[in-house]
Amino acid sequence: MKDHNDIDAVMAGIGRRARAAATVLSTAAPQAKRAALEHAADRLTARMADILEANSQDMDAGRDKGLTPAMLDRLLLDRGRVEAIAASLRAVAVQEDPVGQVIAEWERPNGLTIQRVRTPLGVVGVIYESRPNVTADAGALCLKSGNAVILRGGSESFHSSAAIHACLVEGLSHAGLPQDAIQRVPTRDRAAVAQMLTMTDSIDVIVPRGGKGLVGLIQRDARVPVFAHLEGIVHVYIDTAADPEVALKVVVNAKTRRTGICGAAECLLVHKDVADTIGQGVIRALIDRGVEVRADATLAAIGGTTAASEDDWGREYLDSIIAARTVENMDAAIAHIRRYGSDHTDCIVTADPVAAERFLNEVDSAIVMLNASTQFADGGEFGMGAEIGIATGRLHARGPVGAEQLTSFKYKVRGDGAVRT
Repeated sequence: MKDHNDIDAVMAGIGRRARAAATVLSTAAPQAKRAALEHAADRLTARMADILEANSQDMDAGRDKGLTPAMLDRLLLDRGRVEAIAASLRAVAVQEDPVGQVIAEWERPNGLTIQRVRTPLGVVGVIYESRPNVTADAGALCLKSGNAVILRGGSESFHSSAAIHACLVEGLSHAGLPQDAIQRVPTRDRAAVAQMLTMTDSIDVIVPRGGKGLVGLIQRDARVPVFAHLEGIVHVYIDTAADPEVALKVVVNAKTRRTGICGAAECLLVHKDVADTIGQGVIRALIDRGVEVRADATLAAIGGTTAASEDDWGREYLDSIIAARTVENMDAAIAHIRRYGSDHTDCIVTADPVAAERFLNEVDSAIVMLNASTQFADGGEFGMGAEIGIATGRLHARGPVGAEQLTSFKYKVRGDGAVRT
């Protein structure tokens, strides 16, 4: 399928079938969608060996390609991760169906009754890189919200995504829903991505999941609306009133639990009054766990750190590296976040309720946290079952994008012979 004319034809066919499937899904019974997801989850566990074998092929290719340890961790599936994917499908399945929910309702003096009601977006295009679980998450959330989806996974996860997609299609068939509701682009050729970005007649929104290069390309070239975040430049600010034990637990987990996810902490800000106490203890704990700490002049005095450069502020490492600097006060911390952050997730560690509320109110990121690891920046942890991505824009969806965020709305207006004078 290297011929671009062939790719154009294939993508046009996928788009037509997705649009037709979306029409069916928009009025599909909630019970059918639930049954499809639960059966898909059952198939995932039943086909565990096949999925792990497919992932093994991808992992071998990734090592040969020289993927970083963080990228390989994103790509890896083991029994626990496949079971977690199945659990996510089941969690989405049992959620309340958002389609048809009445958001608001009111009556007018002219006798009209007006309802604002949730409706599907239509067709969602998801373009992602090495995380095969996105295949299941995106498929499940789009189905739950009554949307058809076109999945274009990265070449790194080609075999893994195919194996997971097959389970989703079995679920659709089992529930009597159109198999075209969840389609996967069957080629690694990047021309398919370029084609998706221009399919305004077939795709209603594009959701990219990947690194800065991929997301930047999509935001620049897409003619279809985009839900996206460029980077997860995540900060943790240790306030002067922080509890030392809480600070240690939160920062170490935020950085080290999984370094290659967008919710991983990338910059530590420490109030100058606790730099020699709480800050030093936290940094030593990070170093002991193999984290490279790139510190400013004050914190560089702690043994084992390296000197930070200007390039380290506002950088997404996705690796066992963190930037660290002292700040004069909360004003300076917030100013740093506004200058270098990416509006993704930022956290304050403090026992001062006034400081906490000020930070939560004044830091305008999609997710703002108090005394909690930034690794909780995840739709599953928010009770959404899964997420299709984390949107950092300010239009339509923001933060974890779950089934509800994949809906729009329409107005239902009822009268009894009402006329306007």
